[in-house]
Amino acid sequence: MRLANRTRNLTSFKVVDFLEAAQALEAQGRDIVHMEIGEPRYATAEPIVAAARRALADGRTAYTPSCGIPELRQAIAADYQRCHGLEIDPRRVIVTTGSSAALGMVCELLLNPGDGLLLADPGYPCNPNFVRRLDAEPQLVAVNVTDNYQLTAGLVARHWQANTVAAMVATPSNPTGAVIGRQQLAALHRAVSDQGGALIVDEIYHGLTYSDEAATSVLSLTDDALVINSFSKYFGMTGWRLGWMVVPDAAVDTLAVMAQNFYIASPSIAQYAALAAFCPETIAILEARRQDFRARRDYLVPALRALGFVIARVPEGAFYLYADVSALTDDCEAFCWWLLREHGIACTPGTDFGQHRARQHVRFAYTESLPRLQLAVARLTEALKK
Repeated sequence: MRLANRTRNLTSFKVVDFLEAAQALEAQGRDIVHMEIGEPRYATAEPIVAAARRALADGRTAYTPSCGIPELRQAIAADYQRCHGLEIDPRRVIVTTGSSAALGMVCELLLNPGDGLLLADPGYPCNPNFVRRLDAEPQLVAVNVTDNYQLTAGLVARHWQANTVAAMVATPSNPTGAVIGRQQLAALHRAVSDQGGALIVDEIYHGLTYSDEAATSVLSLTDDALVINSFSKYFGMTGWRLGWMVVPDAAVDTLAVMAQNFYIASPSIAQYAALAAFCPETIAILEARRQDFRARRDYLVPALRALGFVIARVPEGAFYLYADVSALTDDCEAFCWWLLREHGIACTPGTDFGQHRARQHVRFAYTESLPRLQLAVARLTEALKK
């Protein structure tokens, strides 16, 4: 079979490689502590499940409008008012089949072959592949703890190239959990605008922040950014495959045509279920889970540091720790395979997230319960003794 040339440049999603290997070991009877996949280990909140049951009973199983059912677009817009005090026109909200569809569509909206997109390195592994599949160029910018592991206005000015058309950031970020503060976000937006480019902001982990102040949405600063969010992380609906975008008004019609052609519509049952994601009963459940995530983070950071993992900055959001393992190994991939196969701990090598100092890092997801994380630390303690 003849394959398109662009497929040769695609990279595997290593977290999935490790997840599938861990599941194969579990099928053999092994107990594995899952710290590799970015999936909250909670069942979907019961009010959401109950709404799905009602939707099934009511026969809500047909195609929906391509940009989402009006009720859900309105509910998402209303949530921006609740969380950020923002008036968002529901027309600008486009419901998608997971945030992955949104990320891909935004790249397709902006990038021609040969165009460049600035991305932080380390960053979400799939983003460069969304760019490569368009025969465009992922332009990775090395970021360090001194940059809070985020693109900054200075980095944008320094690395913008003749073919660059946009920059993408995530706040909170994967794999570091770093949050972009309001002033830094405003400066970043100005820097991209000064270059005549577009700013894409991945807000998939919004809601999962642990400081007193909630993360700032870029929509509080501008209407011309393209914002991506998801029901997977804070709302705990990973398998429901539902996300959304908030886009400038001028982009709505084009993205609607893309949605019609690329996936027709998002899953109907998931959309009707998601209407219950914003009810007070659900929010109370999700806020309790957020506090649980904070407790897990506060346990795991000092526990890993005591074992020789270097965590340069306590993450402000998401549910990841990006740990320097250079004092323990010179090959993070071999280290992660050893931990999985010999000690029943699944984590993700830094090589999944970019190139900059990647082999020196490992990402731990604190998505399992606290007792399971304590078991992982006990296993790590024994493993490192050997």
